[in-house]
Amino acid sequence: MTVVLPDLDPRVRWSIRILDAASGDVLAEHTPDVMCETASIGKVFLLIEVARRLESGELDPAQRIEIPDEHRVEDSGLLYRMRDQRVTVEDAALLVGAVSDNLATNALLWLCGVDAVRAVGPELGFEHTSLHDYIRNERTPDLPWTPSYGTGAELAELMRRLGAGEVVSPAASARVLDWLAADTDTSLVADALLLDPLAHVEAEYQGMVLRHKTGSVSFARIDIGHLSGPAASVAYAVAANFKDSDDDLRAPVLDAMHAIGEQLRAHVTGRARDDERFA
Repeated sequence: MTVVLPDLDPRVRWSIRILDAASGDVLAEHTPDVMCETASIGKVFLLIEVARRLESGELDPAQRIEIPDEHRVEDSGLLYRMRDQRVTVEDAALLVGAVSDNLATNALLWLCGVDAVRAVGPELGFEHTSLHDYIRNERTPDLPWTPSYGTGAELAELMRRLGAGEVVSPAASARVLDWLAADTDTSLVADALLLDPLAHVEAEYQGMVLRHKTGSVSFARIDIGHLSGPAASVAYAVAANFKDSDDDLRAPVLDAMHAIGEQLRAHVTGRARDDERFA
């Protein structure tokens, strides 16, 4: 069974690659080496660094995080709304994986050091994909241009390696995937999988297991993941930027992402016909 990309809006800057997670073969792609701004996707590199330090003993999972005043942010997440914000390192990482928590991200980034986290991508051999900066309430011209950036090719390979246990160590890779298993945002590629957004840690609809991370800002939508089913497993990255457009193109972008998700669902489950979708 093949993976066929839908028609993609030419006004959008796309970077897409879908890999067979077992062989690494390319199943589909569209301008996979184009670099996009990737919003929250770079938080995966932070989770990798935290997992590495937990495995090495440099960090204690029960250690309470500190939140410097200059890095307090709101918006995405739950921690900024919680009464007790001094959660443990491990729980802070879970918040990042589950709700892309901005405040927990900044606390962990300050703890690990932004330079150390910036180095994770290059250490994995990625030249055009990285976390670049703290999350900011406002990104002024004097600040780094984006919180993270990347290409479809490198982000799909990142998820393939995580699924194979090849990032840092099998234990560290598994820890990162466990945090990503709690991701509640199934609105992008994962929308078509019909999973329970709040409870898909174990195999759920049609035997699918999803580990993924999304990123959303006003001009971008990105979804990267590792998806397994009874028939196959894939690693995917779908990035869309429309910063240079005069129009808000989220509608055609989401339509395309949902169509890609339906292709992935059919591929990993072996259920190609629409009338089998709800079987």
